[in-house]
Amino acid sequence: MRIILLGFMSSGKSTIGKLVAFKMNMEFIDIDEAFESKYKMTITNFFELFGETKFRELEQIILLESLQQDNVIISTGGGTPCFYNNMQLINESGISVYLKLHPNSIVDRLLHTKKQRPLIKNLNPDELRLYVYTQLNKREFFYRQARFTYAIENKKPNELYFLLKESFKENGLIFPEIR
Repeated sequence: MRIILLGFMSSGKSTIGKLVAFKMNMEFIDIDEAFESKYKMTITNFFELFGETKFRELEQIILLESLQQDNVIISTGGGTPCFYNNMQLINESGISVYLKLHPNSIVDRLLHTKKQRPLIKNLNPDELRLYVYTQLNKREFFYRQARFTYAIENKKPNELYFLLKESFKENGLIFPEIR
């Protein structure tokens, strides 16, 4: 089984993915972390040296490698589903889950994060808000193609785990609960 988590940056894909993977005794792969590990460079530095186009090409390779794994929860980068035929690959290879968060919540999280993100690193709060609303509007087309969508506003990771479990049950999918 492969569960692939989608959503805008800072929507909680990694946090939720780690919890679900632990509870289901599955492997967890964070596409961004896998990228940095494979290429021995932060994504921010990679962007500065090689640009977004090269990043997206190599990101797709990481996605393809991740989709070869079984018994895995995969956390995609925020833009991963939006390039090339990645969303199609995701849906053909596993169960896609969109973690939907209100744009204002995304902005708030991004303003308070310590993680450097190359696409927003030089934006002031007003520019960040505009960027989030604009990009989310573009990316929604891809995110909405996910098999499941969860509005995660004010939900804790454990609550989302139980929502996912219930959705699987309602749709006749086996949910391997181990822990």
